[in-house]
Amino acid sequence: MIEEMRLRGLGVIAEATLPIGAGFTAITGETGAGKTMVVTGLGLLLGQRADSGAVRAGAPQASVDGVWIVPEGGRVAERVREAGGDVEPIGDGRAELYLGRVLSSEGRSRASVGGRPAPAAVLGELAEQLIVVHGQSDQLRLKSAAAQRDALDRFGGPELVAIRDRYRAAYDAWRAADGELEMLRGERDARSREADDLRARIAEIEQVDPQPGEDVLLAERAERLANVEALREAATTAHDALSTDDEMPDAVSLLAEARRAVERASASDPALAAFVEPLAELGYRASDVVTGLSAYVADLESLDNGGGPQELAIVEERRAAIGALVRVHGSLAETLDVLRTGSERLLELDDDDDRMTRLTAERDAAAHRLDDDAAALTAARTAAAERLGAAVTDELRELALPDARLVVAVEPGAPSAAGRDDVTILLAPHPGADPRPVARGASGGELSRVMLAIEVVIAGTDPVPTFVFDEVDAGIGGAAAIEVGRRLARLAETSQVIAVTHLAQVAAFASNHLTVVKSNDGSVTASSVRALAGPEREAEMARLLSGLPDSDAAIQHARELLSLAHS
Repeated sequence: MIEEMRLRGLGVIAEATLPIGAGFTAITGETGAGKTMVVTGLGLLLGQRADSGAVRAGAPQASVDGVWIVPEGGRVAERVREAGGDVEPIGDGRAELYLGRVLSSEGRSRASVGGRPAPAAVLGELAEQLIVVHGQSDQLRLKSAAAQRDALDRFGGPELVAIRDRYRAAYDAWRAADGELEMLRGERDARSREADDLRARIAEIEQVDPQPGEDVLLAERAERLANVEALREAATTAHDALSTDDEMPDAVSLLAEARRAVERASASDPALAAFVEPLAELGYRASDVVTGLSAYVADLESLDNGGGPQELAIVEERRAAIGALVRVHGSLAETLDVLRTGSERLLELDDDDDRMTRLTAERDAAAHRLDDDAAALTAARTAAAERLGAAVTDELRELALPDARLVVAVEPGAPSAAGRDDVTILLAPHPGADPRPVARGASGGELSRVMLAIEVVIAGTDPVPTFVFDEVDAGIGGAAAIEVGRRLARLAETSQVIAVTHLAQVAAFASNHLTVVKSNDGSVTASSVRALAGPEREAEMARLLSGLPDSDAAIQHARELLSLAHS
């Protein structure tokens, strides 16, 4: 439910705070005082399209902020967290949710959800879980066939919903099997060509049988074979410079001689002794290099003995074969990936015939289950439709429509995930009249009461957290208005109800009465929205009744209405 709403710079409202809370809140005020701006503000707060014309003249922007009380772990809180915001726990499994919307005079708007910026579309998603608004130009939330069908299902209770869910599971299974089967049939030629192409590519790769990293190793081997003479000459020259059998001095001998000379003289100067170990290390390392170079030259000799030119030709031929695959597939890694994934894909494609046989059997079995579940769903909806029609018709009698009859028609429709039924709410306003769609079968005043009756009945099995009614009592009065107020109060037993009204008979049943009053300059300021009680409430109701807040007769009538409403 909405706990509080703050409006700034919206229409005639400069600034106003509305303490709302649980139960039935009636909002009254003189014509043009800004009552309807409350509904406009709620619309902005719940994702409706922003209109810069709603910004107060001379104000740079309008803002609306609301505090909702929601279940701490419910779907609303979960969606808020998905949007990056959060709710504030207040105990008993409840939490406060802060929503905000700012609209600039240039038409730009921004929204906040749970303390974080969010797209206005998120507000719209939350609105579906938080509130139902009935405005003067939008009397019925059940306008679409889908909405009427969903409302009937919710009225039908858990048993009907379970049957619908079972049907939906069967529908999904049938749809999946049928869709896959149609795909296989429609793409049969293409899949056959794909299998032939894959088979040829896999055979070509398998014939070469490349190994991971082989292209790099072959490139290195080819480079060595092509330059064996230059490599031998470089290695031999380096070897002879370090160590030779000739009488010419070499690096190893010179290092040994340098070490011995330093060792002999180091006794005379400890500073010279520090060079002994580094010279010895150089000698050891030079000897290791000589050994390595000898082995390297011997390895080059083995290349010659193994037929270097012939091996180079073999290596280049292997490189050419792998290179051809790489040019087709992009790289050796991608070539090997084609071999791996292509083999799996080929197994799938080659199984098409058997797969189609299996899918046909699955689809046919799913179709039989679907027929049974669809019939069960239609039967459950038909039974619920009779109960809903009878219950709403009884409500209409209490709302001064004694001859009206509501009919909920369940007729065959196009198969869908929601069933095979079209659901239409019809109204026969008087005996002998043919039932017509409710939005076209009632006048404005009748439609208000029909809508309220439907909401009261459906709320018994599917309560909505918050209802907002914007002068849905237009065009009625007297006893009918009292019954409207009584039904709003009954609806408030399971839901929060906010009603913008001009009828004292309706306002009398409110548990919280707010009035919106213009200041002398024609604006609504922070002090212009007040919660009424006692004599102030009686005076406001007297104004609603007669236009005279200080009329003794009107005040007496107001007291009678309040006494009736709370008796």
